[in-house]
Amino acid sequence: MAKESIVLDTHTSLGFTGDLFPPPLVKPNDGIPELGPTQQDNAALQNSSPGPKQKTDQPLNINAASNAATPNKPDRALQIRGKGRGNKSVQKKVENKDSQTNRKLTDYYPIRRSSRKSKEELKNEEQQHINDLITNGIEEGLKVKDIEGKGRGVFADRPFRKGEFVVEYHGDLIQIADAKRREASYAQDPKTGCYMYYFQYRNKTYCVDATAETKRLGRLLNHSKNGNCQTRLHAIAGVPHLILVASRDIEPGEELVYDYGDRSREAIAAHPWLKH
Repeated sequence: MAKESIVLDTHTSLGFTGDLFPPPLVKPNDGIPELGPTQQDNAALQNSSPGPKQKTDQPLNINAASNAATPNKPDRALQIRGKGRGNKSVQKKVENKDSQTNRKLTDYYPIRRSSRKSKEELKNEEQQHINDLITNGIEEGLKVKDIEGKGRGVFADRPFRKGEFVVEYHGDLIQIADAKRREASYAQDPKTGCYMYYFQYRNKTYCVDATAETKRLGRLLNHSKNGNCQTRLHAIAGVPHLILVASRDIEPGEELVYDYGDRSREAIAAHPWLKH
């Protein structure tokens, strides 16, 4: 089934504004279709330890202690001094015991680091993923089948969620003057067909010419007014790329189609299937 010129006729892009307009056969372009970090618990548990008892200059009165009804116990400082050579080790042990009470909560419970990603991080990761697929020409989850009365078509071989990248409309990126010359040349041989896709990017008109037969599958998606895919603009290093994304959730086995957008009387007369 020969395809005519296609024009992207809306104003959406990923990360920039691209104006899309219609010549011969139009394809649509709509817009595509957090977790914040949690607060960290880092409270410190600081217990103040009691200070050492004061020394006394008064000697210990053993006789008074023996005459008392209830003998007084010597304080900690006197007990330590009375140990003689063991004084240092005992004093060090007491100091260690006091220092162990001055600990933070994080000494016992590790700090919990949030594994959640911000909305901006998720968006950047998705953009980079699409960049990799386009740059490396990866087309996954797609299958080509012959359809009676339509020719070849592309079908989903796995689920696609709404807004997910499906395939690039890959071809030669050329400017409007070159595109018009090629289109006139293709018109001389109706069997050649024409897979021209016009759009505007940064106030300049471009065309993706996918007429040449290649192994890339984006050029083979058929038309439907009730499509399950949409065209989008996606720039890599300032170079625009036409991509197709899922306009709704797509199940395995569904044909991947999108609305070419041309409602002109001449186009419908030449291609009646544009009405459907």
